[in-house]
Amino acid sequence: MLNQYHIPQIDISDYDYELPDEKIAFTPAAERDESKLLVFQDGVIHDAKFSDIASFLSDQDMLVFNNSKVIRARLIVHNKTGARIEIFCLEPLAPSSEISTIFKENRAVTWKCFIGNARKWKEPLTFEVAVDDTQLTIHADHERLDENSFQVHFRWDNPSITFAEWLEAYGKIPLPPYIKRETNPSDNERYQTIYAALEGSVAAPTAGLHFNEKTFQSLKEKGVQTAWTTLHVGAGTFKPISSDTIDQHQMHEEQIYVDSTLIKTLLAASDKRIIAVGTTVARSLESIFIAGAKLCLNDSDPFTVHQWDPYKNQENKKWIDDITKEEALEAILAHLEHNQLDQAMIKSSLIIMPGYRLKMSKSILTNFHQPKSTLLLLISAYIGNNWKEIYQHALSHQYRFLSYGDANLYL
Repeated sequence: MLNQYHIPQIDISDYDYELPDEKIAFTPAAERDESKLLVFQDGVIHDAKFSDIASFLSDQDMLVFNNSKVIRARLIVHNKTGARIEIFCLEPLAPSSEISTIFKENRAVTWKCFIGNARKWKEPLTFEVAVDDTQLTIHADHERLDENSFQVHFRWDNPSITFAEWLEAYGKIPLPPYIKRETNPSDNERYQTIYAALEGSVAAPTAGLHFNEKTFQSLKEKGVQTAWTTLHVGAGTFKPISSDTIDQHQMHEEQIYVDSTLIKTLLAASDKRIIAVGTTVARSLESIFIAGAKLCLNDSDPFTVHQWDPYKNQENKKWIDDITKEEALEAILAHLEHNQLDQAMIKSSLIIMPGYRLKMSKSILTNFHQPKSTLLLLISAYIGNNWKEIYQHALSHQYRFLSYGDANLYL
């Protein structure tokens, strides 16, 4: 099946580096904008503070942010004998798989989950949740989906309480798996961007964690434009590449929500430098382009972006690379207006890696990523093998790595 795609031959070992534990940030900086900022511009590395980011930008720049909110996806419950069972909600299954609607449910939901200590879960679980002044009893049962995951059915008998309300009251913030500690109250604030608005992520869009009100004020004073997209980050963002070559790796699917405001903003900013705030925004913007291009090409399923879509061999047939950014955006806008839709949902498992032709943004603000990860491949699509020099510089200049770590701006 993969012979219909032109997949770059990438040896994953070329994207490995040594990351000592002492370089990993297990807690955030004291203040959001106190993080260090590495800027790579015109082949030169600059060391700075994140609070100075506006000094590297101008009124010809537009930053695009992901406003997804991290949900309290970890549930700690106990069976009748007192055994601790941990349920990690990954993605909704029923009554809808759409993240935008599942949190409004007020009687029952089914989620795909990881379960810690699943062997101790032998009969339905019951646990109590206090939502303000309302006491709620949650009933949960499960069945295996595959080798690693289960589907868990939650139900409750008070329709005045939504799933979002009791999850927020009972659940815990899901820190990345390499942070081997329990969450503390500060994580509820700091593992969340200050502009998070729409619930749905099980991991933070971490490039945005550095921004505070002072940062946004400095950007405004500089005339830097801002825009917003929504990509609900799945746990698959931490999935390492276990194969030797990239063609054997299976990407996770995530949901992206796009509205006419964003499309019109992007069309009006065609002469600006678009900077993706994080890898989630890079994937979101490129998936929006591909969905629009597929609309132009009358594809039968334009709002599903498959992992290898942009790498497809079409020989003499017109395909994604033949569509301009403006054509793709206009097609999505026309689709929304013709169907009187406030927004469209894109399901995307797109992989961005060396060989991918970036259409929407040529610059990115991001954190430092794990070795042999798809996120490191994505960064390489922006800066090529320069990532090796940059990461070596960061390791030798006391930068902190991963989700709670420092930032890099590639211009």
